[in-house]
Amino acid sequence: MRYLDPKADLTFKKVFGEHPDLVISLLNALLPFDEPEEEIAEIEYLTPELVPETPLKKNSIVDVRCKDKMGRQFLVEMQMLWSPAFMQRVLFNASKAYVRQLGGRESKYELLQPVYSLNLVNDIFLPDVPEAYHDYKIVQVEHTDKVIEGLRFIFVELPKFKPQDFKGKKMAVLWLRYLTEIDEHTRQAPKEL
Repeated sequence: MRYLDPKADLTFKKVFGEHPDLVISLLNALLPFDEPEEEIAEIEYLTPELVPETPLKKNSIVDVRCKDKMGRQFLVEMQMLWSPAFMQRVLFNASKAYVRQLGGRESKYELLQPVYSLNLVNDIFLPDVPEAYHDYKIVQVEHTDKVIEGLRFIFVELPKFKPQDFKGKKMAVLWLRYLTEIDEHTRQAPKEL
């Protein structure tokens, strides 16, 4: 049997953009949920295109965009090559998804739900950092335990992935192995994948 590279744009969008159970599993495996009740049980796909409110503003598209029953939004991107502009695009897209939750003037800020941005990068962008997994959130500089909730950014540098770095996270290991070991040259996938 011949396989397709799951990192390829169309394959990635087909696998994770059309199969809710797969994107739920990927998100639950790789997002930093602290409690079991935070895990995603069900999702609704949203259009991946974040159309501007006026034609003069920037249009943007993500690979996969969905939300769960609590209204939390999840953006998933597969990036083959790193560029400094990618981080800014991730911030732009997540911010846009966050702001778009408010409707008219009567909208209440306390109803805003978090936006999680999961970014799988098939390149090394932090060569001086040994870890593959990078979790960013808005924190108070002097007291990093003080957090402004709402936006969370996860970046995974796939070339740095080592299963031993994800002890106790079997599904994270399996998903990252799938993304790093399977490609168009694969003739037989390991049984566990």
